[in-house]
Amino acid sequence: MKKRLISIVSIFVLMLSLVACGKEEVSGDIKIASLKGPTSMGLAKLYDDADNGKLKNNYDYSIVNSPDEIVAGLSKGDFDVAAVPANLGAVLYNKSEGKLLKVANINTLGVLYLASGDESIKDISDLKGKEIVLSGKGATPEYVLRYLLKENNIDPDNDVNLVFKSEHTEVLQSLVKNGDAVVMLPEPFLSIAKKQTEIKNIISLNDLWNESFSEDLITGVIVVRNEFLKDENNKLAFDMFLKDYENSVEFVNNNIEESAKLIGKYDIVKEEIAKDAIENSNIVFIDGKDMKDKLKSYYEILFNEDAKSIGGQIPDDEIYYEK
Repeated sequence: MKKRLISIVSIFVLMLSLVACGKEEVSGDIKIASLKGPTSMGLAKLYDDADNGKLKNNYDYSIVNSPDEIVAGLSKGDFDVAAVPANLGAVLYNKSEGKLLKVANINTLGVLYLASGDESIKDISDLKGKEIVLSGKGATPEYVLRYLLKENNIDPDNDVNLVFKSEHTEVLQSLVKNGDAVVMLPEPFLSIAKKQTEIKNIISLNDLWNESFSEDLITGVIVVRNEFLKDENNKLAFDMFLKDYENSVEFVNNNIEESAKLIGKYDIVKEEIAKDAIENSNIVFIDGKDMKDKLKSYYEILFNEDAKSIGGQIPDDEIYYEK
């Protein structure tokens, strides 16, 4: 009887091991979209490993210029996973009443900077009466700038003139054409500007945000479509993606020379620019409770500034992906 019991227990343990191994081995096809800039920079190693057959999942990826392309692709099911501005994740969640997506991790912290060749602009208070050229209307860049201007007693609607461009490259060209222009740029575009223009002063919006809230500014997140997650194998494949992504972020941050070559190879930004930009791009991988706590606080700040910035309300806890 005792031997029989031991045998049954052994078989049960073996079955559990096989199930666990089976789950671990499940791979899948995942369609990813990321924006040119820090989010794609953090994915560069993953893309390269995928192209060289080093990963279990099959990744089909698109590196795009505009968040609008990602929104359209997510809505149509052309993308399963996407890197989007942090506030856009909340907007899409709220607009779809929670049906479209979940937020899985924070992938970039503050990467926004104000820059100008005008030597008189030493801090944000010097912007009163100035024209500021930026992109990201209705997205994180606009709301962050507006909030920080108000914090420094500058009315964004009357004391400055906000001029919006559709892409960061257009903002950069404004500075190239007029060295005294004031522009807001994220990395790696700031590093490009440093090489093409004579910037006299740079103001980090992340530093200003830290001064106001004692926490980091959140720039981007990874979202995943709920429809994709309905299939259990897809969910397991997505969990594998998160591991691959975390490894990619760690590699990029710790191997700047090699990562810069990959970033150049995928035409995210030129290699020589990437070398300078990686360290200032705040590429991270934050998930789980830490992600949830940081995003909740961030969404509350944006909601208090302008409810429309996150789709009218603070997302409920269902927005956060759990493994």
